[in-house]
Amino acid sequence: MAPWAFISPGVVVRTGHTVLTWGITLVLFLHDTGEPDPARPRTHPIPHSENQCLPIADARPGKHFPTSSCPTPTPFHLAVLQPHSCPLASPELRQWEEQGELLLPLTFLLLVLGSLLLYLAVSLMDPGYMNVQPQPQEELKEEQMAMVPQATPLRRCRYCLVLQPLRARHCHECHRCVRRYDHHCPWMENCVGERNHPLFVAYLALQLVVLLWALYLAWSGLRFFQPWGLWLRSSGLLFATFLLLSLFSSVAGLLLASHLYLVASNTTTWEFISSHRIAYLRQRSSNPFDRGLIRNLAHFFCGWPSGSWETLWAEEEEDSSQAV
Repeated sequence: MAPWAFISPGVVVRTGHTVLTWGITLVLFLHDTGEPDPARPRTHPIPHSENQCLPIADARPGKHFPTSSCPTPTPFHLAVLQPHSCPLASPELRQWEEQGELLLPLTFLLLVLGSLLLYLAVSLMDPGYMNVQPQPQEELKEEQMAMVPQATPLRRCRYCLVLQPLRARHCHECHRCVRRYDHHCPWMENCVGERNHPLFVAYLALQLVVLLWALYLAWSGLRFFQPWGLWLRSSGLLFATFLLLSLFSSVAGLLLASHLYLVASNTTTWEFISSHRIAYLRQRSSNPFDRGLIRNLAHFFCGWPSGSWETLWAEEEEDSSQAV
């Protein structure tokens, strides 16, 4: 058997996400397509660097800088780059560093690190799995739920053989039943459920902030000039990074907006898509778990007010029957 057969898909996905995150961050810190200042003295000469710097032409008519013009390297770039290479940096980040304003670069790095830690937390934590062999307190709860079949629709999972509470679903990728199942996220190789859904929303919000900031940094470093072949060699990597960031920002923004809507109405992705196939929803015109915007948000993020979904569903069912 091949050695890589023992590597789980989760390890591959999380490693790829980590490498991609720090790769884009390094491009934003090290790439430079800004206009150099020919009057600025080169305080850090680099051997053999004259032939490594690409000519940079200004987009304004009649402007052209010498081929040997090269931005002044800083100790940060000298430590990262090879001695014979031309220093690279995003113009915005480089200006902050050269001016000694390290607060914004450090803030950006901390946000990137925070989003990565949130990603790992959501992808590694228990989303709300149900035990296949229930503990004594869970057995008692199952008996209590089974005593009121006329009030609350319950069913036993045909895969795990556990009595599923309301809003739980069996995940065929994880092979487990998940409480308040929302969806299985392939980018995290984990389910999003009762326990990690609030962190998932927080991750989306922080990730969107980081992506939009990175998108601005990438755009600020782009300079368009002719010939296009020369521009592609000097700015192609940064332009590809800009396109990736645009795609990721759009996806993160749409995901965050959709999940905020679902949280505000106390609905899961699975319930929203499959309400016509779910026994406790298909015969109802409204969401039985909706308590109003404030209470929905308070329960989702703070766990207040507490109470089981079965109790809430039964109360809503009783109110509906009395109204009829």
